[in-house]
Amino acid sequence: MQAISDAAHLCIDMQNVFAKGGVWETPWMERVLPVISEICARYRERTVFTRFVTPEKPEDRRGQWQVYFTKWQRATRGSLPPNALDLVPELARYTPPALVVDKPAYSAFFGSRLGHLLVERHVGTVIVSGAETDVCVLSTALSAVDLGFRVVIVQDALCSSSDTGHDALMTMYRTRFNAQIDLISAAELFELWRPD
Repeated sequence: MQAISDAAHLCIDMQNVFAKGGVWETPWMERVLPVISEICARYRERTVFTRFVTPEKPEDRRGQWQVYFTKWQRATRGSLPPNALDLVPELARYTPPALVVDKPAYSAFFGSRLGHLLVERHVGTVIVSGAETDVCVLSTALSAVDLGFRVVIVQDALCSSSDTGHDALMTMYRTRFNAQIDLISAAELFELWRPD
């Protein structure tokens, strides 16, 4: 695999709402948190955290999102504890210099300033970690592919609440998107990405 340059680390939705005891608890989060934390520590100024920001109430969204948040009323801002949408404390300590971008949907590129931010910084490669493998990470990775970025997914820095979904996505990345998405370990990342 070729060396990584002109890159940004996108850490997707590592928020309290997905942590232990959160409304959308992702059991693997605790297992991958040390790996993600090490990535953030090494690439603080190149890290961009995303936060999935839910509406105040379901009626604030259109179409199927309104249906979704009617089902998940307890995940709306009007029902969540005040810090639920914050980054988990283990990662929040990297901001600043790491940046935080809020998004209203699964893809980090939808309805956010992320695309413009990456273009302004002359980023050609996005390194992806975070939650959840088969929802927001998937949507972000495919959006990045559509926008022409080289996409590198750190497979031991992902978490999901579904083993089946996670495994299916790993297979799909290897077999269907292997010309556009690279899967690597954190150890390989540290060898391949040595920013100036």
